[in-house]
Amino acid sequence: MAAFIAKQMVGNQLSAVKGAVGGDGGDDGDDKEKAEEEERERQEAIREAEDRRKEKHRKMEEEREKMRQDIRDKYNIKKKEEIVEAAPQEEPNPLMRKKKTPEELAAEAEQEELDDFTKLKNQIETQVNELKTQIEGKCVMQ
Repeated sequence: MAAFIAKQMVGNQLSAVKGAVGGDGGDDGDDKEKAEEEERERQEAIREAEDRRKEKHRKMEEEREKMRQDIRDKYNIKKKEEIVEAAPQEEPNPLMRKKKTPEELAAEAEQEELDDFTKLKNQIETQVNELKTQIEGKCVMQ
């Protein structure tokens, strides 16, 4: 595979040198078609090599998994697939979350206002009670 790509690269470089020197200048259309065909062949060779690589790695992984299973069987170990699958589900992508409807947004805003109002009300009540105790301490009833 590497030799095929190397030959293609050398051929492309020689074509570029001929064109630069002023070699056969009338075959521009044929050169383009030839270059496109070579590029398609190169891309196809790359795809085939990638497919062979993926198949090789798939087979290697199958062999490894078989060896792992033999070890699990020998030592009575259970496979931990549930834990691995549960972890990615716990961290949802914030960009992919469901958009809130205007009703949901309004309900949240109202809840926040109620919370702020309740906090303010409690704060005022505590201040009034403190003032009340201070005033009662200063005033003596007769």
